[in-house]
Amino acid sequence: MGMAEENAQAATFRRRRVQRLKKCIILTLMLAITVPIVLCVVMLFRIRSLENTIEQLTIQLEELKTEMRTAGQENLPDKQANLTDEQDNQTVGQGHPVSGEAGRELSGYELENRKPIEAEEAGQQEPVAAHRVYLTFDDGPSIYTQDILDILDRYEVKATFFVVGKETDAAKESLCDIVARGHTLGMHSYSHKYSEVYASVDAFAEDFVKLRDYLKEVTGVESTVYRFPGGSSNTVSAHDMWEYADYLEKCGVRFFDWNIASGDGGSVLLPVETLVKNATEDIPKNVTSVILLHDSGDKRTTVEALPIILENILAMEDTVILPITEDTEPVQHIHRQADDGARQTKE
Repeated sequence: MGMAEENAQAATFRRRRVQRLKKCIILTLMLAITVPIVLCVVMLFRIRSLENTIEQLTIQLEELKTEMRTAGQENLPDKQANLTDEQDNQTVGQGHPVSGEAGRELSGYELENRKPIEAEEAGQQEPVAAHRVYLTFDDGPSIYTQDILDILDRYEVKATFFVVGKETDAAKESLCDIVARGHTLGMHSYSHKYSEVYASVDAFAEDFVKLRDYLKEVTGVESTVYRFPGGSSNTVSAHDMWEYADYLEKCGVRFFDWNIASGDGGSVLLPVETLVKNATEDIPKNVTSVILLHDSGDKRTTVEALPIILENILAMEDTVILPITEDTEPVQHIHRQADDGARQTKE
């Protein structure tokens, strides 16, 4: 091979090597530009997702704090906490689970002389009993609303549903069914978004009117009872809760909190046994027991526990289960001092 051919081959090799180096450099530059851009986009989506998760967890934490604080309260308002001397001398039966699988059909179920006494017509007084129990369900309608209604029908019990603004066909059907079956329809805000509901009194009013009008349009009933998201003692609102309560009063609406929390409001799905214990063990201590339960798609064990809860309560002596009406004495976490009108949060 001549010198000329060797030089030509060497030149060709160098050109190819240079071309490969150029391609490598170009590819490296493209990767150096593209990879950071892709990572930035991924991080932005991740940050946004984390922000939403943090907001949801914050809301759930506040609800859990409120429920734990309420569940731990031992002193109720005077009208509700103290039994009369006559009632103090009575022997109050303790509830216990009746044998039977949660949610099963109980054909021929009877408890002699222990059927619940329903609330009288509007304007009449509620039945007199040593212990009045009000079952309340927040956050519905949900996929479980019909199951809850069927269970309540089976035991001939009326309850109160504090609903939010859901406008699906299934939700509308459930709202109408709540009313048609004789239960009380209450309001729990339209959006249930703390940052929106409690942004200001005007924002609260807008949310309230939207839900009230929607329920009236769907069911023909104008609700007159309300439950604040997180309860009136929530720590989310930056404003005095009495500002919102005063607005409700001007609208002819009363707000109701609770003094017994089942514990089903958190993100952890509690077992049936825990829910039954939480919902029933303190009833004999109270004249009025407003029990907080939830009607939402992730509360399967609440539905499973409901029959046992009802059987326990119905087995208690001198105890009635009632829906909230205009005659019901409210259980409220906040109250005004009678002497100077000062506003306090009940701790």
